[in-house]
Amino acid sequence: MTLAPVLPATTLTRGCYGCMFQKCTSLTTAPELPALLLENGGGNLGSDGCYNWMFDGCTNLNYIKALFTNTPGNTLTYEWVKNVSPTGTFIKNSAAEWNVIGDNGIPSGWTVIETNE
Repeated sequence: MTLAPVLPATTLTRGCYGCMFQKCTSLTTAPELPALLLENGGGNLGSDGCYNWMFDGCTNLNYIKALFTNTPGNTLTYEWVKNVSPTGTFIKNSAAEWNVIGDNGIPSGWTVIETNE
């Protein structure tokens, strides 16, 4: 897959995009991720795991625009950018106060650009 489909959802459910593009080595640009809030919830509530492993192994992926404002981590974005390109651009919501670098957040070595969209 070289061109990802549009993912317009702004309200996410548990595991909805988990592993969606995992190991798509031809993918260079992620689809825009417009959801502003990723929610943790107990049981089947919230959007737990919504982006887990989403881009894991996309070795040529070098552009992501993710507009969520809450802090990513093990329950929402676990290893979502593991093994992506070592350099790239991450577009981040300027209202987001988090700065998680690594497999659960912004890939190490990537340039971060903030937007107020």
